[in-house]
Amino acid sequence: MPSALDGLVALLDLEELEVNVFRGRSPQENRQRVFGGQVAGQALVAAGRTVDRGNVHSLHAYFLRPGDPSTPILYLVDRIRDGKTFTTRRVVAIQHGQAIFHLSASFQPEEVGPEHGVTMPEAPDPESLPSFADWIAPKVVSMPEPLRLWFGRDRPIDTRPVEPMDPFHPVRRPPRQLVWIRAAGRLPDQLLLHQCVVAYASDMTLLDTATLPHAIAWNDPHYVMASLDHAMWFHRPFRADEWLLYAQESPAAHGARGFVTGHLFTRDGKLVVSVAQEGLIRPVTPR
Repeated sequence: MPSALDGLVALLDLEELEVNVFRGRSPQENRQRVFGGQVAGQALVAAGRTVDRGNVHSLHAYFLRPGDPSTPILYLVDRIRDGKTFTTRRVVAIQHGQAIFHLSASFQPEEVGPEHGVTMPEAPDPESLPSFADWIAPKVVSMPEPLRLWFGRDRPIDTRPVEPMDPFHPVRRPPRQLVWIRAAGRLPDQLLLHQCVVAYASDMTLLDTATLPHAIAWNDPHYVMASLDHAMWFHRPFRADEWLLYAQESPAAHGARGFVTGHLFTRDGKLVVSVAQEGLIRPVTPR
């Protein structure tokens, strides 16, 4: 039986319909809208499929409209520039004749230059922390079966927060968290795939960091939350199927928007990816 990670790899394997035109699908997970990390990962795949040399070193994206999980997504790639060193691509994701997502990505061959990186925060080994499934199981035991199945399902990304937040009964705490992440299985030796898997995973816990000082539950009916934009910088090669420490912090929230930054480190302390995102955290006015 295919694993959840096999499903994610298949999800990222887009169908090429025409030159610069790709089609992606969504998993049948009973979601109201497409998960943002999925669209970001698929768009990066589409961009990478049109690049002959170099690896992605940065991407900048906007979430424009909610995606419909019942409908395939078309990814249209614009080959903006093929330079001597840098290659730039623009990708627009289309559903129902409208743009739902826009991504710009830049690719560069490996070059030699000065190197430094910030220090990785101290954190316990991921093996000493419970998996999400083990941690959440006792919290959903008395809940309706659909909810138990949703939280207990096989997941393609193994996430292990150092200080887990109770999604149903959160308490106020500073806007920062450490989360170990890795693909839940072995991936092929293809750097772009590892980068796309981390792009997918980077959206999973990031905006939650901005809700920590306000103790907002994941299903709080008094708020509407969604990713608005997403940027990533890939500093060094890495493997997404080996543990990465995702250090997240929210410097500010204002105007119904929360801003969050993240840094991903390998176990030996190398900074490999930086992330920034602004998300919608809009109070719902009672009617």
